[in-house]
Amino acid sequence: MDERSTTIAQLRHMNSLLHARLDKVESEAGYQLAALEQRVRQLEAAQADHEQRLRSATEGVTQFKLFAGLASGGSSLMSLVAILRVFLGG
Repeated sequence: MDERSTTIAQLRHMNSLLHARLDKVESEAGYQLAALEQRVRQLEAAQADHEQRLRSATEGVTQFKLFAGLASGGSSLMSLVAILRVFLGG
């Protein structure tokens, strides 16, 4: 009977060790999952920031092209008016 109780005690101890190890693995997995989720949130925020910067830059370029086009168009119109005045003698 002594050998049987020793075996039972050893099995209980091994069971306890396995549970402790499993708890540790689950804890580490939870930590890694939380770290990965935080990293994904940071990457998503960085992506949104880059997209906003690209939109702002595109908008600035579009406005510059519009103003440049209007300025050169106005200049061309004034040149045409000046040529017409010369030909018409005005």
